[in-house]
Amino acid sequence: MSLVNASSLTPASFILNGIPGLEEAHVWISFPLFTMYSIALTGNFGLIYLIYSEEVLHRPMYIFLGLLSFTDVLMCTSTVPNTLFLFWFGLKEIDFKACLAQMFFVHTFTGMESGVLMLMALDRYVAICYPLRYATVLTNVVIAKAGTLTFLRGVFLVIPFTFLTKRLPYCRGNVIPHTYCDHMSVAKISCGSVQINAIYGLMVALLIGGFDILCISVSYTMILRAVVSLSSADARQKAFSTCTAHIYAIVITYVPAFFTFFTYRFGRHTIPPHIHIIMANLYLLMPPTMNPIVYGVKTKQIRESVVRFLMKGKENSSHKS
Repeated sequence: MSLVNASSLTPASFILNGIPGLEEAHVWISFPLFTMYSIALTGNFGLIYLIYSEEVLHRPMYIFLGLLSFTDVLMCTSTVPNTLFLFWFGLKEIDFKACLAQMFFVHTFTGMESGVLMLMALDRYVAICYPLRYATVLTNVVIAKAGTLTFLRGVFLVIPFTFLTKRLPYCRGNVIPHTYCDHMSVAKISCGSVQINAIYGLMVALLIGGFDILCISVSYTMILRAVVSLSSADARQKAFSTCTAHIYAIVITYVPAFFTFFTYRFGRHTIPPHIHIIMANLYLLMPPTMNPIVYGVKTKQIRESVVRFLMKGKENSSHKS
C-alpha cells in the first residue's frame, strides 16, 4: 500500500469500546476503579508531602520512594480519568493524536516505574553491602542523574511506538476494544502489517523490563549473600526488614505486568478478552494504590513520621481552640 493511501486511511479519532462483553457493567466497575484511584492519589501525594516535610526522611531510600510515588500518580492519571469518563458518560471518542499521546505516556511511565524499582534495589544493595560508603555513593546529584536517565530511557525507547502506530493504515474501522490506547491494541485494528510493531514492542520490553529485573535479581542475590554472612540474628532481621516493602512493591508491579504481557502474546485464544482488559487496567492502578499502603505499614520511619505529623496537627488545632 502506498504512503498516500496509508495516510488517507488515518482516522480523525478512535472509539474506545471499554471492556468487551461487560458493557452493561461499566458503571458498576467504575466504583472500585474510582475508589482505587482516589486512594492512589491521596496515598501518593501524602507520601510525597511527608518525605518533603520530614527531615528524617531526606535520605536516598525515601527520595527514591518519593520518585516512585510521583511516577505512580502520573501512571494511573494517564488512563483512569479517561476510563471513568467512558464508563460514566459514554465518552468513547478520542482524537487520533490524543490517543498517540496517551499511548506514549502510558508506556513511558510504566517504564519509569520499572526503572525506579530497579534503582531502589540498587539503593538497598549499597546500603546493606557497603553501609560505610552509602552516604558518599548515593548523593543527591547521583540520585538526580539516575532518575533523569531512567526517565530519558523510557522516553527515547517509547517515542518510536507513536511513529510505528501512526504509519499504519486503518481500513478496518476505528473501534478499539480497550479502555485506553495501548500500543498493540491500537496496532491490531490496522489492516497493515504489525510485525515491526510487535518485534519492537518485545525488544522494548526486554530492554526495560528484562534489564531491570536482571539488575533487581543480581542486587537481591548479593544482598542475600551479605545478610546470611552476618553473625547476629538481630542484624539479619534488621537488614531484611529494610527490603520487605520493596519486595512487596516488586511483586505488586511485576505480577500483573507479566500476566498482561504474556496473555496478550500467547494467551489471546485461551484468556477471555474482558479478563485481559481488566488486568491491563489493574496493571496501571494496583501499584499506585498499594505502594503507599505497603510502605506505610512496613516502614518504621514512615509510620513514626505519620504519627508525628498527626500529633503536630492535633496540637495546632488545640492551640487554635
